[in-house]
Amino acid sequence: MASTPRLPNSRTEPDGSVFIRVLTYNIRSMRDDTTALARVVRACTPDLVLIQEAPRFFRWRKKLARLARATDLVLLTGGATVAGPAILCSLRATVERTEDVLLPLTPGLHRRGFATAVVRVGGTRLGVLSCHLSLQKDERYEQGGMLLDRLAGMGVEHAVAGGDLNERPGGRTFRRLADGLQDCWAIAPHGGEYTSTPTDPRQRIDAIFATKGIEVLGCGVPLGHPGVSEHDLRAATDHLPVLAALKIPAV
Repeated sequence: MASTPRLPNSRTEPDGSVFIRVLTYNIRSMRDDTTALARVVRACTPDLVLIQEAPRFFRWRKKLARLARATDLVLLTGGATVAGPAILCSLRATVERTEDVLLPLTPGLHRRGFATAVVRVGGTRLGVLSCHLSLQKDERYEQGGMLLDRLAGMGVEHAVAGGDLNERPGGRTFRRLADGLQDCWAIAPHGGEYTSTPTDPRQRIDAIFATKGIEVLGCGVPLGHPGVSEHDLRAATDHLPVLAALKIPAV
């Protein structure tokens, strides 16, 4: 696997702005190789991990806590309480508040939700949202609008959102999000583009978005990232992760 230049390391600048790494990852309820999963996450050295399909049933909290320990992170919010999305964070982040948001249930379809938080890192204050949108296109479009509304209502100047959109960039929900936010891959592609499936990636259905004012330094599947092996990416789950390096202005 060809190597790619390293993304900037997490750090705080003298003016209070911060460089952070954000990872979004559908982990398929940790039903695959959890050791490989932990190696991938740990190698990316993220400050925030936006998880989809976190464990939702028997001992789900213990499973998420075990993943957090294995990756030197802490569980911030989410999991079964919000139908799958969750957020992990490093000790750089100071938690201001969290909120798990269950979305309206369409009869016959899977329940969806948002895991959300407001955190402080260095001199910045940041809204964070993890999502896993519907397989049904009309419901998915409505959920995209709810996501934008939720970010707008968090009372912060800067925010990041990411997750499994169940849609490619040409879809109307993806376009709705990209119209209101920065699609980080489109702004600064870095590494791989396609996230599904690990064995034959052909579609970009997982993404990270950032509000205007955040500088996107690089974003993509961490192919060739130090410590991230092709074997682990294939063994960990049925999606590839997306890693973004962002510069957040001080507030």
